[in-house]
Amino acid sequence: MRKLYWLSDAEWFRLEPLLPRGRKGAHRVDDRRVISGIVHMLRSGARWRDCPAEYGPYTTVYNRFNRWSRQGIWLAMFAAVTGSTGVIGTAAIDSSHIKAHRSAGGGKGGLRAGDRSLSRRPNNDAPRTERRRRSATGSAPGNQHDVTMAPELLRLAGPIRRLLADKAYDTNKLRHLLAEHGVEAVIPSIARRKPLIPYDPVLYRQRNLIERMFGRLKDFRRIATRYDKLARNFLAGIALAATVTWWT
Repeated sequence: MRKLYWLSDAEWFRLEPLLPRGRKGAHRVDDRRVISGIVHMLRSGARWRDCPAEYGPYTTVYNRFNRWSRQGIWLAMFAAVTGSTGVIGTAAIDSSHIKAHRSAGGGKGGLRAGDRSLSRRPNNDAPRTERRRRSATGSAPGNQHDVTMAPELLRLAGPIRRLLADKAYDTNKLRHLLAEHGVEAVIPSIARRKPLIPYDPVLYRQRNLIERMFGRLKDFRRIATRYDKLARNFLAGIALAATVTWWT
């Protein structure tokens, strides 16, 4: 018997109030069933036409995912559950390269296979893996340097006190940007920098949270490998996976 994914009562209680209401047109089929089917497909990485019949017609499942992606609903749901918690104590930024399947080629705007994400944990919370939170994400071509996405991710993440990052983010431009906003840079210096800029090595150990976050996200096979032609669909899948994994 196939193991299917179904939204739990607790997950549905969190998500159901965020769904769009009062829209014109035909009555939507069972939202819980369809969204469960979408999450299942994100996990399995299978073709949409191979969606199990228990979730209903595969066209309904795919069309819901694609339409709500185009309308920005998945990202809006993610923004709603993350909310605003004031100033974030410690945030970590990093990038992960995603392999693109040949089916991802040909989308308007070209291939955008790179993903950058910013992870945070609540203030005064111990750095436990199950409590980490992803608050902002973006994509860029794989040949683009990691640090180029940092200003936009920082804008999306909101005010923070400290930023953890590896040596790839040791640039004068980023350090100046952080200083302008009163953010402590917990970033090791690259070898050619003279003199080396001191940082807190104990606090830097918490950066492993974002590495583990990428591992959790890549449990979803449609995220570990990009099959979608459109960048917005790929990012919508990440937003939905993060919503279900950490915020429900």
